[in-house]
Amino acid sequence: MRIIAGTARSLPLKTISGLDTRPTTDRIKETLFNMLNPYLLDCRFLDLFAGSGQIGLEAVSRGARNAVFVENSKKAANCIDENIKFTKFTEKCILLVKDAVSAIHQLEGTESFDVVFMDPPYGTGMEEGVLRALAGSGLLHDESIIIVETSLETDLSYAKEWGYQITKEKKYKNNQHIFMKFAEEKV
Repeated sequence: MRIIAGTARSLPLKTISGLDTRPTTDRIKETLFNMLNPYLLDCRFLDLFAGSGQIGLEAVSRGARNAVFVENSKKAANCIDENIKFTKFTEKCILLVKDAVSAIHQLEGTESFDVVFMDPPYGTGMEEGVLRALAGSGLLHDESIIIVETSLETDLSYAKEWGYQITKEKKYKNNQHIFMKFAEEKV
């Protein structure tokens, strides 16, 4: 696993061993960032369920102003911390070791995020609580983009009731990225 583009291009990243995380493959990460590229320059990036931190670090490498990483697992958080230090992005990165909903509540009242990426454990339904918390948090603005990495079976159409609009879905062999915007007005 490595940073694939930007100022930290080709730097290897650590990941935790075992099945606690599912690192995004370089091929899927490249596809994701090709879609995100127009939004990255000087953006504020929120990486929820951050795992090794590779998605947020890729965003910073490609021009994001800063990134906030949220990870509940202390083992994974230690890995993120090591990766932040190794890439020398300590000035641009904040790591919160807590669950995603608690982190959203803690971040309320701070500057809004331009891009929110979340990769919760598949099949747990955790994205529902996170989307609900984000909708009421003030952390999103009219142009914020939310990307949820999920299994192919996950249906997020219920998010409309909290004011989200699905703008794009990219399906891969085993998973998908669902892109949303917060429309503010409930449908």
